[in-house]
Amino acid sequence: MKKVAIIGAGPAGLTAAYLLGKANVAVTVFEKDPTYVGGISRTETYKGFHFDIGGHRFFSKSQEVEDFWTEILGNEMLERPRSSRIFYNNNFFSYPLVAMEALLKLGIFQSILCVLSYLQAKVFPIKNPKNFEEWVTNQFGKRLFNIFFKTYTEKVWGIPCNEISADWAAQRIKGLSLSSAIWNALFPNKNKKKGDGVIKTLIDSFRYPKSGPGLMWETCVEKSKALGVEILMDKGVKNIELKCDLWSVHTSNNEVLDGFSHVLSSAPMRELIPCIIPALPQKSLTAASKLGYRDFLTVVLICKDEDAFTDNWIYIHDPKVKVGRVQNFKSWSPYMVPDPSMACYGLEYFCFEGDGLWTSSNEDLIALGKKEISQIGLTNENSIIDGYVVRQPKAYPVYDHDYKEHLLAIREGLEFYPGLYLVGRNGMHKYNNQDHSMMTAMLAAKNIISGSQLYDVWDVNEDAEYHEGGDRGAESGIVGRAVPGKV
Repeated sequence: MKKVAIIGAGPAGLTAAYLLGKANVAVTVFEKDPTYVGGISRTETYKGFHFDIGGHRFFSKSQEVEDFWTEILGNEMLERPRSSRIFYNNNFFSYPLVAMEALLKLGIFQSILCVLSYLQAKVFPIKNPKNFEEWVTNQFGKRLFNIFFKTYTEKVWGIPCNEISADWAAQRIKGLSLSSAIWNALFPNKNKKKGDGVIKTLIDSFRYPKSGPGLMWETCVEKSKALGVEILMDKGVKNIELKCDLWSVHTSNNEVLDGFSHVLSSAPMRELIPCIIPALPQKSLTAASKLGYRDFLTVVLICKDEDAFTDNWIYIHDPKVKVGRVQNFKSWSPYMVPDPSMACYGLEYFCFEGDGLWTSSNEDLIALGKKEISQIGLTNENSIIDGYVVRQPKAYPVYDHDYKEHLLAIREGLEFYPGLYLVGRNGMHKYNNQDHSMMTAMLAAKNIISGSQLYDVWDVNEDAEYHEGGDRGAESGIVGRAVPGKV
């Protein structure tokens, strides 16, 4: 008999729960949050306003993932136009870059220097780039790196670009270069879907649940429960114990549930590894303790809608303000805002749990948000009528120089724990998109259902193409994004 414990009710955990439930496998999900499911893909509410935690476009090059979303929500998914910009030097630049616009706003002299810098990087590239700065400089040139990458990236991670592994750049912006950006700007993709004429690439459109991504996972919970899946809220996991090839789960309120043949964990790896009984080798425990995370908080500002901007979000590259990105929740979905005369913006501040920003009072953070959004010019303080703050710990696993070595030590230690799968972004310490996290869970579920190791979940997102472009799986029939072959 198969009996599965799942730690965490985020996209990975709930995807696995639903698929295993459909296969008549007994499943119990442990979620430490008393209220919300979806993890970082949840939707929080305040006075009828809905807001996303970080912004989640529902787009995948995997047919299987797209079909999963359709199966869960169906007509509750909207087709939304994609629009993002960069704010730099008091100007807004389209993102991805539009060649003529960038030329005019940077100025002829600056643009010529950027092109010369790019050519220099192509003629004299840095051999074997090891960090983010070297990798991006090779792709775009030093000057464009300083303009469009350095400030924002260091806001996000809180460390210098030369301390961030080149792996992160290769994973997130693979396949994009200055030449391809200019080419795409001059010769845009005009492929459209049959019937409605909507351009089908991620750059142009994406799907989105009517009232935010939380709707996807709240509905997934309901459908999973109907299949017999047990969802335990406000149930943190203190320890998991392996004895005679079966697992026991010790909860934070001192309950013990046992008899599990498998455990799937999307909990942060740094937190899970020390909680496994019997203990992993000391080398693995030390490696887990050295894994880093970046946290962030969102200052939500509710204000009068003055048509300030229609982008989904704007990247703030200006070093004079602390805010890193500004969301416009009404542009994600008009259903997110209950009053059409109002707007709801989310100012994202990247920080470390326990630092000055994180520990600031909500009142001080809202005051900072009001000041900075006015300074950028997106709205004025007099239009803002209310505010709210959401803190999100461990939002991003940090790719420092040593993270690969730490992961290898941990994976070597885990080889002696049958039935344990690590899935999702924090579970695997991989900067996965939502669809990548879901795919790790899908493959783990297939292995459990089949009773054999058909797939290596660690292969997911090892060969992902540039995430800002490509064909949507459900439309193109392509099954390829981060879908490993059978072992």
